[in-house]
Amino acid sequence: MKIYFATHATTTDNEKDIASGWKDVGLSQLGIQQAKELGERFKDIKIDLICCSDFKRAAETVKIAFEDKLPVIIDRRLRELNYGDFNGKPSEIVELMKKERIKEPFPNGESYEQAMVRVHDFYLELKKNHPEKTVLVVGHRATQFGLDTLVGGKTLEDCLSVPFRWQPYWEYNL
Repeated sequence: MKIYFATHATTTDNEKDIASGWKDVGLSQLGIQQAKELGERFKDIKIDLICCSDFKRAAETVKIAFEDKLPVIIDRRLRELNYGDFNGKPSEIVELMKKERIKEPFPNGESYEQAMVRVHDFYLELKKNHPEKTVLVVGHRATQFGLDTLVGGKTLEDCLSVPFRWQPYWEYNL
């Protein structure tokens, strides 16, 4: 199974340096434009199925980019990490805590290990149900960490040690 991964477009929280986590926030004006560009980027790439989390920022990105032209699976297992009491807090605070939260959950939230259980569960089910498909996943850092740890040979420590650097998409073979 070939999987393309792309991040959701820019949100109003992203523009304010807020770590959304499970705070359900929509796209900014820039994000709406980026979502349109995502659709353009994939117009000549054969995609059979799109998957995204149930958060507005991911679902809106998909809706704007692909306008209901492809089948879409929306699944809560593809959500970002639940920062618990720190959902919606400044990114500079949350970023400093992430490496400590690989095994230990955020207060009233989840750990990265807990998040990987749900994300891996989704990807393994996807592979079982759609083994020959080419899939685009639009998601969050935790969604991508799931691919990086499941098929990319990385540990969570590896994932959290590299600062995020945007690119148009990533490719994985599951």
